[in-house]
Amino acid sequence: MEYFSSHYYHKVARVLLLLLLFVLVCENGVEASHRVYYEYQSLSSTSSSVKQQHRTAYHFQPPQHWINDPNGPMYYNGVYHLFYQYNPKGSVWGNIVWAHSVSTDLINWTPLDPAIFPSKPFDQYGCWSGSATVLPGNKPTILYTGIIDANNTQVQNYAVPANLSDPYLREWVKPDDNPLIVPQIGINKTAFRDPTTAWKGKDGHWRILVGGRRKHRGIAFLYRSRDFKKWVKAKHPLHTKAETGNWECPDFFPVPKIGLKGLDTSVMGTNVKHVLKVSLDVTRYEYYTIGTYDTKKDRYVPDKTLVDGWKGLRYDYGNFYASKTFFDPNKNRRILWGWANESDPVQDDIDKGWAGIQLIPRTITLDPNGKQLIQWPVEELERLRGQNVYMINQVLNKGDRVEVPVGTAAQADVEVTFNFPSLDSAEEFEPSWRKLDAQDVCSETGSTVEGGLGPFGLLTLASENLEEYTPVFFRVFKDGKKYVVLMCSDARRSSLKDGMYNPSFAGFVDVDLSDKKLSLRSLVDHSVVESFGANGKTCITSRVYPTIAVGDNAHLYVFNNGTTSVTIETLDAWDMKRPDRMNI
Repeated sequence: MEYFSSHYYHKVARVLLLLLLFVLVCENGVEASHRVYYEYQSLSSTSSSVKQQHRTAYHFQPPQHWINDPNGPMYYNGVYHLFYQYNPKGSVWGNIVWAHSVSTDLINWTPLDPAIFPSKPFDQYGCWSGSATVLPGNKPTILYTGIIDANNTQVQNYAVPANLSDPYLREWVKPDDNPLIVPQIGINKTAFRDPTTAWKGKDGHWRILVGGRRKHRGIAFLYRSRDFKKWVKAKHPLHTKAETGNWECPDFFPVPKIGLKGLDTSVMGTNVKHVLKVSLDVTRYEYYTIGTYDTKKDRYVPDKTLVDGWKGLRYDYGNFYASKTFFDPNKNRRILWGWANESDPVQDDIDKGWAGIQLIPRTITLDPNGKQLIQWPVEELERLRGQNVYMINQVLNKGDRVEVPVGTAAQADVEVTFNFPSLDSAEEFEPSWRKLDAQDVCSETGSTVEGGLGPFGLLTLASENLEEYTPVFFRVFKDGKKYVVLMCSDARRSSLKDGMYNPSFAGFVDVDLSDKKLSLRSLVDHSVVESFGANGKTCITSRVYPTIAVGDNAHLYVFNNGTTSVTIETLDAWDMKRPDRMNI
């Protein structure tokens, strides 16, 4: 009865949240992700007023103010470019421009002046998200959403570099033949945004997607163009799905069925699968499917074994949104950028003078089983590794907690592989849990509730006496003849401060346990814990704000609260250095 009551509470709370978000959409006249705080938009913070506590050391964030969606990432003439939504006047959403930073290694970044900002009739009320495409002749072009009036009417515009000889492409021009695409009759003009990177079909026509909705049905509108100027809407969307709400920040790209290399967005063929990712404005989750792109019909069909809806596969089961991928021809890989918002109250963001980070860029490949994607931090991050701590073949009995004496536990990279003698002690997976999200199961079990095989994992950003900690851990269940692996990043005890959004983020891990091993990597950076389970099969990001476990007072532990002993087969932990050029 206790379980039912708790589960019922979570279901009711979730339904009420969705209803509230839909009400916000209707009453404010704007989508929920673009809630406007008019009273704060004119505020500005000086460097001296920015609070450094909880700021990240090696994740991407500007010196101050608000950031959100990564936009138009690309590699051009030896330089990586990242654009992102930025408020130059305050630490809440508003006054948005396309900020611009450049790098040669994806880790050390140099900020430049904003590339795009409201200045024309076709974007005078806002310059929202979009993508970059490098056209033939090595000519980069940005597509972005412009807001043309106070009624939030959204159109699609383009911008080109003012000087292609400038290695950093500092200045961008918005030609007067904008907008390229306007919402036709029958299209919701306030939910029509975020054009994708273009791909070129065998017929010579370019194609892009624009996200939208019709009532509660998510839509990926398809547009075609021969010259990248005149765009014609296709009769049918590339894909659409009922009961998913508005589709923001769509992304569509190919992945090879075999191998670890990435593919240019225009690559097609029998040895290629396609991925469609959408960001759900109502739930604040993203989900993706893997499927087949019918190039003759210009339709995308997800694989039948996958869930096409908000309970589908996610890049990340935590604080992760508005993601964007790009093909990196420098190393033949596809790279994913994702934004992590703050999880503290809006007033806290105003007080500290900043909000939002970009997560560490990740490489994306197709799992050999073809059922999901694999993600891993880009290899360049390893250049920041400093002092190393190494453990091998250390047994963790029930209740054991062992400190990892890494130099700076608040700023660390840790990789650990656990093994266990057998699966016999795996506890039964409750039949009623099959209808729940992993997050609900994690909230029922947690890191302190004794299990059979698990919970075991890491305690990150922990105070010495565990008043505060963020556990990242596994539990193994038996469900009939198969095993279910739950991975959690549970922020419920991460801070003693009130008012935080600190859920028990979780995802299931589709992994073969025949070798009786599970691996975990966590990137810890003051107010963010990015975790990669089973070599990147399941990823979870938490934003946390400890009050005791700060700086030198933060600790890192490995633990086991299951009845079965587990062994740390290997553990490597490094304290992480700051990049040479970041937050300047």
